[in-house]
Amino acid sequence: MYPKSLEDLIISFEKLPGVGKKTAERYAYFIANRFTLEDVKTMSLSLQNVKEKIHRCPTCGFLTESDFCDFCLDSSRDQNTILVVEEPKDVIAMEKCGRYHGLYHVLNGVISPLNGIGPDELNINSLVKRLEDHKVDEVIVATSATVEGEATALFLSRIISPLPIRVTRIAYGLPVGSSLEYSDETTILKALEGRKPIK
Repeated sequence: MYPKSLEDLIISFEKLPGVGKKTAERYAYFIANRFTLEDVKTMSLSLQNVKEKIHRCPTCGFLTESDFCDFCLDSSRDQNTILVVEEPKDVIAMEKCGRYHGLYHVLNGVISPLNGIGPDELNINSLVKRLEDHKVDEVIVATSATVEGEATALFLSRIISPLPIRVTRIAYGLPVGSSLEYSDETTILKALEGRKPIK
């Protein structure tokens, strides 16, 4: 039906989360009709750079182009507190609050047996090693208020409990079933301030 190059572009867009056939067609048409060749080259280079230059920080799991991310390299941050989040985008959501100044650890997901994701598929072993190798007073667990997020928080609390570290959970102020990326800064700040020990 479509010329092959346009069909290939539509199929590529359909691989993006939340993009169905109609949206993918709209994106492809827009690029075919409105983008200049220079626009396409710039976009293509940006996509290539993301895949070639971006990698996960070996310490915390956040995205970086350097050996280590800016948060881990920033000696002015509170080195005794680590806030654990599901995804890199959650780090950005917390930073927008402007009130948290500790370190981060990105799990890259949550425990979800139905989806075949167990603790070994997450960035948990490196967190435990980090806690054993460095003096940390508090770990703040900021996983989403979902069944999977709660299960992950409970698992983290259990594996950290043998260490002399306070484990807290951000308060939810955040609606149950929601994730950090869709919450406003004030709600996230209140949740952070109202954190409590995990039992």
